[in-house]
Amino acid sequence: MNKRIGGLLHHAKQRLEAADCTDTPGLDAEVLLAHVLDRSRAYLVSHPEVRLENSQLVDFERFLIRRGKGEPVAYITGRKEFWSMTLEVNPSVLIPRPDTELLVQSCLEHCESHSHQIADLGTGSGAVALALASELPRCLIVATDRSREAVLTARLNASSLGLGNVSVRHSDWFEALGEERFDLIVANPPYIDPQDKHLSGEVRFEPRDALVAGNHGLADLTSIISRAPGYLVAGGWLLVEHGFEQGRLVRELFSDAGFHNVGTFQDLGGNDRVTEGKCGYFNRTKTPDLVLGSK
Repeated sequence: MNKRIGGLLHHAKQRLEAADCTDTPGLDAEVLLAHVLDRSRAYLVSHPEVRLENSQLVDFERFLIRRGKGEPVAYITGRKEFWSMTLEVNPSVLIPRPDTELLVQSCLEHCESHSHQIADLGTGSGAVALALASELPRCLIVATDRSREAVLTARLNASSLGLGNVSVRHSDWFEALGEERFDLIVANPPYIDPQDKHLSGEVRFEPRDALVAGNHGLADLTSIISRAPGYLVAGGWLLVEHGFEQGRLVRELFSDAGFHNVGTFQDLGGNDRVTEGKCGYFNRTKTPDLVLGSK
């Protein structure tokens, strides 16, 4: 067996290509081997002649078997980059997606440098809450999740990153917020239709209850949007991530709940991805649909 980095990477890429489990076999092989060696991918490129120890070979083989079965790289390594942070992830939380950084960007435009009370519903690994906490040290962020395992993961990430302005609570959406009111509420809830064909891909390894919602993926969005005004200060904002085909329906939900200044931002692929609305007095008059474009 070839024990050198260069030969191992070549062989691993061929194996992953044959398994047809990924669109990026070379990259996946590099990330897994870099994790085994606790080195950077740049190190692999510059040191193809380095030989692995037997224990490292065993670990790399085990990782390749798992990847060959379709398990996401982030769960194998136990970490994922998001907003220039390295987060611990595991099968109890969703793997943070680049599209969700649009949600963070949109929130930051409403916060500037002022002190705010922010709630992040369904925090999972804590990705959104921790990104906001890192950018807004004067703000206090309350993050909730109904999964106790997710709460523990988010707390661990907050501690590892040294972010003390985040409080993570075990809660089914708003339940642990009591009488508190917030300047901004953000949520990335389940929004995939249970019949969606893409649920058979890599996402089958992720927690289904964090992905799938009833009513064609709108059940949790409907609940959050309808209840949010009771937890927002006057003039506060609600921002939610949703599916690319749900923009119009989500804007209608915002309007029905009395929000105004309702608009949808598009991701880098030009798809509807984040909708926001400003809390005011309840008004049954619907605001016009507005698509704000990508950030």
